[in-house]
Amino acid sequence: MTESGGNRFVDLFRRIVPDSFVFAIVLTIICAVLAAVTVRATPIRIISGWYEGFWTLLEFGMQMILILVTGYAIALTPQANRLIERIAKVIKSPSKVYVFVTIIGTLFGFVSWGWVVITAVLARKLAEKVSGVNYLYLTAIVYLSSNGWVSGLSSSIPLVLNTDGNFLIETGILSAKIPISMTLGSPLNIAMIAFYLVVPPVLIYALRPGPDDSSEIGSLKDDDGAVREASIEEEAAGQNLPYKALSDSLNNSSVLSLILVAMGAVYIFYYFGTRGFDLNLNIMIFTFLVFGLLLHRTPMRYVIAMKRACSNISGIVFQYPFYAGIMGIMIHTGLGAAIGTAMASNASLYTYPLYSYAAGAIVNFAIPSAGGEYAVLAPSLVSALKEMAAGLSAGEQTAMIAKASLSVAYGETVTNLLQPFFFLTIVPVMCAGVKVAVRDVMGYLFVPFTIYVVVQCILITFVPV
Repeated sequence: MTESGGNRFVDLFRRIVPDSFVFAIVLTIICAVLAAVTVRATPIRIISGWYEGFWTLLEFGMQMILILVTGYAIALTPQANRLIERIAKVIKSPSKVYVFVTIIGTLFGFVSWGWVVITAVLARKLAEKVSGVNYLYLTAIVYLSSNGWVSGLSSSIPLVLNTDGNFLIETGILSAKIPISMTLGSPLNIAMIAFYLVVPPVLIYALRPGPDDSSEIGSLKDDDGAVREASIEEEAAGQNLPYKALSDSLNNSSVLSLILVAMGAVYIFYYFGTRGFDLNLNIMIFTFLVFGLLLHRTPMRYVIAMKRACSNISGIVFQYPFYAGIMGIMIHTGLGAAIGTAMASNASLYTYPLYSYAAGAIVNFAIPSAGGEYAVLAPSLVSALKEMAAGLSAGEQTAMIAKASLSVAYGETVTNLLQPFFFLTIVPVMCAGVKVAVRDVMGYLFVPFTIYVVVQCILITFVPV
């Protein structure tokens, strides 16, 4: 794609993509109208579902905030800064920065989607140290790199299917859980992992924009966006009283931090020793917190690091309930189930992966959670698949369900590239103190989105599980 072509997409998205909160308002209205027209939901049922949904993602929203700020606090340690300094000595050109961030972000995403915050911190530091980096393009790269999480260890839908007594088993739709070997370990997902490792770096390199001084981070900083001159250690020391005090001794006590670190380390080793490599948001947040305490050494330094890490999380705090409200409309009016049924009823033994992919992609705009979306779509989708495959063996039926579920997951994730909501995961890092908005970045993702859809449709159609 030529640079002028890329600029056309950037300009187009700047004109049409609103703030993520406005996007939520528009989606709320659209879902309410669809619920009234397609499933004949009454106004009070729609509004009640909206209200009930408001509170369903509070735990998840808090988990997202904590994984972001605890990860960011680690990145603010002197050790992390020295590592980034070493990387910057090797990676001296914008092109190398773009490719490196794409690859490292993809690898982090395979561990957990929450590690996007580490990618964001690394990318921002590199942008400050390597001249000529287009910061808007780099922000888009950070967001794009996290897309591979769906094939990794924290992929929600495969983990749900592998859970004893999951909701599909409880409702009698499935008789047993589906092991990870049939989802994350399947040939289809291995092929998808290869796709995420090979295609994005090539795309990012091919689509890189030319030099533009106005898009460098230094040119985009607000008047108040200058980096603090004082380090965390200097700020902590500056809060001490001019005379010896017990309060200062406690605030700057490494012993107190080490006690908590020791307690946390014991549990972390116990957890993985008894459960294996069973990653979830809670244990990741806890590990980040313990590791951050260890690296910052004293309670006061960690307090200051967390204060800086929490400086720009307002979007997540107040917008999550609104997106959860959209999810409530989808669930409580039956609109989500109706979409799943419509998709499944038109599918065949050959096209069901594509219909599942499309269902995941469409519903993702309204439900900001892979697990929540699957809870809406799976009952009707899996039931229809079982009827469709009635003449097949139990193993073949299970393989179809696994493939359809993976297809939903891939579809759910790919439209994140057009959905500004999950952009909030990197806002606290990439947009703090700089003039960068979602609409400035999304245009860079349109071409990758198109290529992702084409390749993924081919893979889910022809590669088995």
